[in-house]
Amino acid sequence: QVQLVESGGGLVQAGGSLRLSCAVSGRTLSSYVMGWFRQAPGKERDLVAAIVWSDIGTYYADSVKGRFTISKHNAKNTVYLQMNSLKPDDTAVYYCAARRLSLAGYDYWGQGTQVTVSS
Repeated sequence: QVQLVESGGGLVQAGGSLRLSCAVSGRTLSSYVMGWFRQAPGKERDLVAAIVWSDIGTYYADSVKGRFTISKHNAKNTVYLQMNSLKPDDTAVYYCAARRLSLAGYDYWGQGTQVTVSS
């Protein structure tokens, strides 16, 4: 069974930075896509960034392009989301998730980590 554990959330002022980590255990995800989602109160859960575990391909939502960077450390089985120039609109619970490369739906989810950006 795959387990995803997020860490690194917290409270930061607008313009600040945070780095989220997602530690993966249970199996090798070489044929998976890793994604970071976020959900603000009263809003839908949206995909923020994604990376192909076995490749260098990445995806970013327009709202975070140029500010967020997704990366991975294969040896540590960890995916990161570096968030710079944070805005109050970035406030949300951030979730790490994994899906098979051949499928559209995400199979595995972490418990989420709160990011709060104050103005």
